[in-house]
Amino acid sequence: MIESKNFLRTIVEEDLKSGKYKEIVTRFPPEPNGFPHIGHAKSIFINFGIADDYGGHCHLRMDDTNPTKEDTKYVEALKDAVKWLGYEWDGSVRFTSDYFPKLYDYAIELIKMGRAYVDSLTEDEISEYRGSVTEHGRRSRYADRSVEENLDLFMRMKKGEFAEGEHVLRAKIDMSAPNMKMRDPLLYRIRDTDHFRTGDEWSIYPMYDFAHCLSDYIEEVTHSICTLEFENNRDIYNWVLDTLSLKSPRPYQYEFARLNINYAVMSKRKLLELIEGGYVSGWDDPRLPTIAGYRRKGYTPESILTFCDQIGIAKANSVVDVSQLEFCIRDDLNKKVPRVLCVLNPLKVTIENYEGSEEIDAPYYPHDVPKEGSRKLSFSREIYIEREDFEENPPKGYYRLTLEQPVRLRHGYIIACKEVIKDANGNITELKAEYYPDSKSGCDTSGIKVKSAIQWVSAADAKVIEVRVYDRLFVAEFPEGVEDVNPNSLKVIKNALIEPAVVIQKPDVRFQFEREGYFYADPVDYSDEKPIFNKIVGLKDSWDKKKKKTTDKRAKPQERKVQIDGEVAPMTSEQQTLFDKYTTELKLNSEVANTLARDAYLSEFYEKALSLLKSPVNLANMIVNEVLREIKERHSTKLRFTPGQIAELVKMLDEEKISSKIAKQLFEEMAKSGENPVKIVKEKGLIQISDPAQIAPIIDEVIAKNPHNVAKFKAGNRKLLGFFVGQTLKATGGRANPKIVNDLVVKKLQ
Repeated sequence: MIESKNFLRTIVEEDLKSGKYKEIVTRFPPEPNGFPHIGHAKSIFINFGIADDYGGHCHLRMDDTNPTKEDTKYVEALKDAVKWLGYEWDGSVRFTSDYFPKLYDYAIELIKMGRAYVDSLTEDEISEYRGSVTEHGRRSRYADRSVEENLDLFMRMKKGEFAEGEHVLRAKIDMSAPNMKMRDPLLYRIRDTDHFRTGDEWSIYPMYDFAHCLSDYIEEVTHSICTLEFENNRDIYNWVLDTLSLKSPRPYQYEFARLNINYAVMSKRKLLELIEGGYVSGWDDPRLPTIAGYRRKGYTPESILTFCDQIGIAKANSVVDVSQLEFCIRDDLNKKVPRVLCVLNPLKVTIENYEGSEEIDAPYYPHDVPKEGSRKLSFSREIYIEREDFEENPPKGYYRLTLEQPVRLRHGYIIACKEVIKDANGNITELKAEYYPDSKSGCDTSGIKVKSAIQWVSAADAKVIEVRVYDRLFVAEFPEGVEDVNPNSLKVIKNALIEPAVVIQKPDVRFQFEREGYFYADPVDYSDEKPIFNKIVGLKDSWDKKKKKTTDKRAKPQERKVQIDGEVAPMTSEQQTLFDKYTTELKLNSEVANTLARDAYLSEFYEKALSLLKSPVNLANMIVNEVLREIKERHSTKLRFTPGQIAELVKMLDEEKISSKIAKQLFEEMAKSGENPVKIVKEKGLIQISDPAQIAPIIDEVIAKNPHNVAKFKAGNRKLLGFFVGQTLKATGGRANPKIVNDLVVKKLQ
């Protein structure tokens, strides 16, 4: 069951209810020493999301306490990531370096209290003296320095009188503490390096454990939300604030599980190793799990945020399957982007019985996407198809073009192959084909049955593009480093062909190349002279099939996994039974089946609807897409409609009483009012008109109003068929059955 809250939000609500804080203030405090990755996106989502939802504020603060690795370019990358994800920080960007004077004063106060001292042990000695999990540590021989001597040494450290490593400032806590972080932790160290903001003003820099809690306090942060690796640091966080007796209200630290994804590394050190080693092109390489990488690849902010929402907030570290992130972008783009024709590996086809040329009106969006838009496809004697869409000796189950089997050209005619042309080496260079004039899509009267439609482009006006196809950067599910890099993670196709509207009219920057996947115009290298597209994600998850062929010892490729509150876990036997039933018996695709099987609420909802209507695929799609989206938007499973009402809605769709477009309108109305869909249809007159007797007079009226277009159509301008169909559908408010309208228009214009 999908929960609307997590443990962090419960804490926030309790603190507000008790009056502990009047206003919620969170912060996102990254180190500006690298580009932010998908793990940072989760932290951004949590911190900014909580602040937004409870009427508070979230600060963006750069934890710039290590001048040896930090740079302004990383600051800009972090700011850009937050903005791209749709959030605004409160006030200006904050920097820990803004508080250096105040932090120094707090350190002086601890020294005066006898709770901090300057230590002169070497780094190795400090490590040795700390002890182990089973052995107490030993306090430094320098811990008994007087307050006056510690103050003098610390001030001289600030002035730059000592070399790096010569002295450090440590808290005096407990060298026998079970939590080794509390064994006199370091507070300051010397760094003989200019800071990118403060220059050479400072020679000492505070450690994270000292600077972080005090920066939170200075900014009046209420909830300091960190990842789980800082759990043991919480004791230092509290010790510093409590020892300084800082007035209330004060912040408290809470930890959540960091985000780890399989087939990726999150360590900035390892990411930098990939960049500096030339394994990738930079921080924004589309193969990296950086936000800049995902952005350049073509991911949308919405897909990233949906992913962060789906995986939940857990208290235990785990690894999330990257396929879940890919599902989110695939689901997001499916409802947004235009569908176009592209041929990645062209094979020339000459249609010998076709003369001249014509324009075919083709919609950008399928019927189940409530968006409008179309373009003209130029059709003539010479075209290109995908090379793999023809087989001279086809295997069993091959449904595309063969010497014996015709195929439909998407939006166009049915063609049949008559001859195969080969070069001296036996490679196929061209196909000779013929088309069936009465088989045009939308007005096919040929009676020829084909089993598939393939993409194609016109030889006369197709545009050459470069396509970059990205695969997983690592072959190992849990990579150690560069030794696990996938040598085939990038394939560059230099001479792919695409329909001209994509690069001339530019209806969008993201597209679905039909039957190939989703693609994005590269925001860096794209130009009108050289269009370049990055593959975002395939239409289906093909990695599982590849994974089963690998022998990675650390992975368990046969084990199907499921996401549970931020953790990846094997399916329970009950979930696996449901999954098998949905895929085998009910013929659901694996992604839909996985979503239903792993969520008890959704599967129960689906089973109830299925008991009322035997339409397993359409019901499942409606529930996984529309019902689940409504649950996410409401953050609740308290819906206004029932499984029975969803069954009634799908039944009307199956019986063609309503169109897909009307079905979406109906669902939105049901979600708001809870009214029965049958009642809504009757009250608003939304039943699809399929009676030719009702449609014919409307077509007659459209024809009568457009005599010039009628004359052009009869003179040979067949592209105007779409005009008459569109005008008729518009006149009926989209309620007329498009297929019947098309057939009637053809008959009336003959």
